[in-house]
Amino acid sequence: MKLNIVFENEDFVAISKPSGTLSVPDRKQSEPSLKDFLKQKYGEIFTVHRLDKFTSGLILFAKNSGTHKQLSQLFEDRAIEKFYIGIVNGVLRPSSGTVNTPIMEHPAKDGRMLAHSKGKPSVTDYETIEAFKNYSLVQFQIHTGRTHQIRIHAQYLGQPIVCDELYGDGRGIYLSAIKKKYNLSKNQWEERPIMGRLALHSYNMRFTLNGETYSLEAPLPKDFSATLEQLRKNN
Repeated sequence: MKLNIVFENEDFVAISKPSGTLSVPDRKQSEPSLKDFLKQKYGEIFTVHRLDKFTSGLILFAKNSGTHKQLSQLFEDRAIEKFYIGIVNGVLRPSSGTVNTPIMEHPAKDGRMLAHSKGKPSVTDYETIEAFKNYSLVQFQIHTGRTHQIRIHAQYLGQPIVCDELYGDGRGIYLSAIKKKYNLSKNQWEERPIMGRLALHSYNMRFTLNGETYSLEAPLPKDFSATLEQLRKNN
């Protein structure tokens, strides 16, 4: 695996994680994780936080126990500003706002979470950046770090993240759905989605560590940028 390093110093490394890669090993050790690759490169590495397997983008790992403690405390104190970009189904009304809805583990205990009054406090700010015919590009800022928080809150707003199999219909974005005159090419038997994975990307983090302020950014992946280009072209 080629590591896409956004920034590193002697204390921590910021990686742009590809969609489909585990942040850290799962309980079954079913497949290599990003942390496994980092251990091969750096030897000792410390988990600070996680991203969902199919969420791409910025993730931090500490290189020593002292920085691990500091960064973990910053996350716990909500002293790290975390911004995500997502494509949601439909158009959000209102176009911006705050979701302050608790989240708890689903009673079925099958990996899903649930917006519920008995859950843990969960706060997400959202702002529509661009609205298309059937989709919207939205910035999310999370003030808490609950499992699947953005995905749950997008579902709560009635416009789940594109290609979310747990909280939406799981359907990707197809060119035939947005382009008026679309025909399969001669070599194609069936159409493949232009966005066929969870359309959520961790793109910016801002924090201060040891007196130095950092603003780290992971550019949008190619599939994300290509999808936006098609949505703009056919809007």
